[in-house]
Amino acid sequence: MDWYSIVKFLHVVSAILWVGGGFVLFLLGVLAERAGNIENKLLAIRASGQLGGRFFAPMSMLTLVFGLIMCGFWVGFADLWIVIGLVGYATTFSIGMLIFKPTGERMGAMIAEQGVTPAALSIGQRMMNWARLDYAVMLVIIADMVLKPTLHDVGILAGMAMMVALGAALAFGGNRQMVPSAA
Repeated sequence: MDWYSIVKFLHVVSAILWVGGGFVLFLLGVLAERAGNIENKLLAIRASGQLGGRFFAPMSMLTLVFGLIMCGFWVGFADLWIVIGLVGYATTFSIGMLIFKPTGERMGAMIAEQGVTPAALSIGQRMMNWARLDYAVMLVIIADMVLKPTLHDVGILAGMAMMVALGAALAFGGNRQMVPSAA
């Protein structure tokens, strides 16, 4: 076995843990949202916040580091799919650090101080909306890493752009409100 294969394996494993783990929590939040279950939705959001800095951020950084090592030693940085992957990573990392982290901390503080209020639920909903866009970008990154498009792959590139547009539409196009179910 060569070093490239080892680094690629570590890159893929860290990406699976980062994207897969976060996707499970996102899916739990969506299912709770659709069921009108505020408590389970808040549990999913709270778990995402607790794992964000301790697990997801380190896994995303390892994914980046192993990817940069592969590019630096073997692949290079000139291919379009590398550029798309790096832009996608920067986008999702920025959403995590600039949106999820401070918003989750603010929501947690509000709930600790005032309990579950409409304002806290509204903050949680904003996080869920951003998560829709975040996971659309992550799906594009995954497709990008597998398909490795060039400028000639117009269909693939158009599909990737449509995925981001769909994620943005799902995130910000509708007015979802999390209200208690009448049980």
